[in-house]
Amino acid sequence: MTAPATTFDAFCRAEQAMLLRYFRRRVGRDAAPDLAQEAFMRVLRSGAFDRIDYPRPYLLRTARNLVFERTRRKAREGATFPFDEACDAAQPPEQIRRMEELDIRRVFRPALLAMRPRTRRIFLMSRLRQQTYREIADELGISVKSVEKHMTRALVRCRKAFATRYG
Repeated sequence: MTAPATTFDAFCRAEQAMLLRYFRRRVGRDAAPDLAQEAFMRVLRSGAFDRIDYPRPYLLRTARNLVFERTRRKAREGATFPFDEACDAAQPPEQIRRMEELDIRRVFRPALLAMRPRTRRIFLMSRLRQQTYREIADELGISVKSVEKHMTRALVRCRKAFATRYG
């Protein structure tokens, strides 16, 4: 063996335990030996070992760079997800709300049209105008109990229409 190879070999043996501890703390036991070997290889390939007086700081900087590179690579790999049209479509919340509203209207429109006129009117007064049962009863001149019965009929019909479509 030549003198520089022996010197680098001695350097590796002297710094290996320190470098393994460094990597174990930052990336875990499994990846530490591979990263330590890569750090030594980078120092050797760069040719800096023969040119610098203190190779240990250079080795530590190389090790730190390896940890940064590994972290960036993992972040890039982890950021790639398969596109799922059901949940990944880039739509603003207002647009999604509007689409859901239109879909619900398509489902409930036939159900509303199939209701008796008085039941439909009571249902719309309650849901669209947000009137209380007492207010509806007073306006129509009927009892609160009648309003409750009409609302029950309307809600049953709406539930059936929804269950038929989405059930």
